[in-house]
Amino acid sequence: MSLRLLVAACLLAIPALSLAAERPTPRHARGSPNVLFLFTDDQRPDTIAALGNGHIKTPHLDKLVARGLSFTNAYIMGGTSLAVCTPSRACLFSGRTLWNLENQDMWNFELAEDHKTMTQVFLENGYTAFATGKHDPGFGRNGHFARSFNAGDNLYYRGGHRGQNRTPLFSVTFENGGVTKTKKPADGTFNAELFADACVEFLEGRKGNKQPFFAYVSFMTPHDPFNAPGEYLEMYRAEDMVLPENFLPEHPFNAGVHHIRDEKLMQRPLRGEKLRAQLARYYALVTHTDAQVGRILDALEESGHADHTIIVFTSDNGLALGSHGLTGKQNVYEHSVKIPFLLSGPGIPAGEKRGQLTYLYDIYPTLCEMTGIPVPETVQFQSFKPLLNDAKAEHRQHLSFAFLQWHRAVRDERYKLIEYCVDGERHTQLFDLIADPHETRNLAQEDAHAGTLARLRKLLQDERRRLNDGETPSPFTTQLGKDFWTTCEGAH
Repeated sequence: MSLRLLVAACLLAIPALSLAAERPTPRHARGSPNVLFLFTDDQRPDTIAALGNGHIKTPHLDKLVARGLSFTNAYIMGGTSLAVCTPSRACLFSGRTLWNLENQDMWNFELAEDHKTMTQVFLENGYTAFATGKHDPGFGRNGHFARSFNAGDNLYYRGGHRGQNRTPLFSVTFENGGVTKTKKPADGTFNAELFADACVEFLEGRKGNKQPFFAYVSFMTPHDPFNAPGEYLEMYRAEDMVLPENFLPEHPFNAGVHHIRDEKLMQRPLRGEKLRAQLARYYALVTHTDAQVGRILDALEESGHADHTIIVFTSDNGLALGSHGLTGKQNVYEHSVKIPFLLSGPGIPAGEKRGQLTYLYDIYPTLCEMTGIPVPETVQFQSFKPLLNDAKAEHRQHLSFAFLQWHRAVRDERYKLIEYCVDGERHTQLFDLIADPHETRNLAQEDAHAGTLARLRKLLQDERRRLNDGETPSPFTTQLGKDFWTTCEGAH
């Protein structure tokens, strides 16, 4: 090559080198474990047969229990929206605590651009990021969904939920940094099956592909309406259903939630026979969802990736379903803030339990550490990776919870305090969760527990300051916090 041609070739290469330097190079495109994230909607923590519910059928979740770890004290933080699922999912994807989400009001939870999402960090590290199912916040053309995934099908965006087999979904196209949605009319197929279809098709396309993937499957079940396929409804008879141990016809005092949609689904006082019928339909949806999980796990095996895939199964929140005289999830009792949480995969012990206190959202930094991806500095939750192979490792000593401007709570390894401040009235509950896991005996007025009550009240104030409750980046949630604490100070 002549000197003139050599110089010209070098000059032409300079811009290309500059562009390559500006783009983040994936740390690894091969060799790291895949992630399969199975996420349900409104699933109580006591709805897995292998974990103690002898009245429900969950054969595929039972296999996950046998193959991995069951976290028996996993929780969400509560909710700053009537739709508790929305802030819960925003916390999961952003890694931000409930009071440190930006750009939010009652319904909007578009995540800040400088808060890298859970799947975004995997995408930037050489993974394919696939989504199917429910995705509440940020599903606009240039919302955070567009930067979180590069593949997906059969997506649901909030609004238009007409039933489990009558709700239109969307196909998506990723281009030019955005996402284009195309509506797909409902054809009578149950949405859990459509989400499984999309994931199965994705996994079939991964055969022989060594690029790691993060597959996010977000079921809309067992959220109401409780219309499952007939064969699953036939599995459960209302007369065989057992009411929750903490069933009450009505909540004992005004918790501020009686006007909320979820609490208006059933008349008060709650009647046992109607609630049993509701439980039967709910269990049918859980079992139908379990069957779709089984289809996905079979497809994972057939893809050749099963031995190299971390599997997460969990839910966005629980549900009352008659517990404490409530029917929704707009509260901070165990049945609503506690969730099922299963983890299996390479290097994870089989058939073991972990009882340490964890947040659902701790899974974001944990998955990063398990795959060797640096945890973004904006993530506020705590990895529980040390728990995977050390049953005695420490994690969190306490957790705190909130619902709108009415409820605040904190729990340690034994006791739980709930404070209600509604319409100028204050109610306090104190439970011993070891002796009373169903929260049926209020110890707040007992002299023997005065010291515990005082200690947890101080801890609740400490959590208020630590988490910015009342001083958040969002005017909406700032007002929620101020309303609660101001009402509590003046309540009687």
